[in-house]
Amino acid sequence: MLRRMLTLAKREKKIHDVPFIEFQKEPSARKGFLELDKFNELVGLLPTHLRPLVTLLYFCGTRIGEALQVEWSQVNLDARTIRLEEEQTKGDEARTLPLPSVLVSMLTAVEPKSGRVFDGTNLRKEWVTACAAAGLGTLTEVEGRPYDPLYVGLTLHDLRRSAVRNLVNAGVPERIAMKITGHKTRSVFDRYHIVSTEDVTDAMQMSRRQLSARVTMN
Repeated sequence: MLRRMLTLAKREKKIHDVPFIEFQKEPSARKGFLELDKFNELVGLLPTHLRPLVTLLYFCGTRIGEALQVEWSQVNLDARTIRLEEEQTKGDEARTLPLPSVLVSMLTAVEPKSGRVFDGTNLRKEWVTACAAAGLGTLTEVEGRPYDPLYVGLTLHDLRRSAVRNLVNAGVPERIAMKITGHKTRSVFDRYHIVSTEDVTDAMQMSRRQLSARVTMN
């Protein structure tokens, strides 16, 4: 912003030169993600009212702020979709979220179906407690802060990273995956697409199987 301000000032001839401004190196992307079996364990440790919200975040990569605005009028359980309106999204673009079967089952059981769909009451407190119980983080008591322990571990935003990884690994074209998660630029999307050692190993095994099949056919 400062460099832009100085550039405009030079254009208007209010200053003679724009000084060099060195940008700090962009921090490396976080590597946190959650495998499905561990996610299922984590959800079981959360209060019932938080399970639909966390499930949506994990499978669709939705931002928390977007999810908490969803009204029941935007949900179509028959089509298994949620329609996010443009004023509800960070990118100001409406988009449709496909819902996994497990989330459809959760939402079907919710009554009454009026008002806001997802309940985020005590989300962060319950999140760190569940993560610690699942071995996905640690809570350390801090002297002078008996009711505010220090938490280190999996974050809620890591669910968004997990969703991107899961979608791409499932074979969803990246352009479609970006539409689901709401990423507008490829550079940011790539930072969320985490590749694990297992992903690389699985890719090599798949390649070998395909090559073997071709050799057999020939």
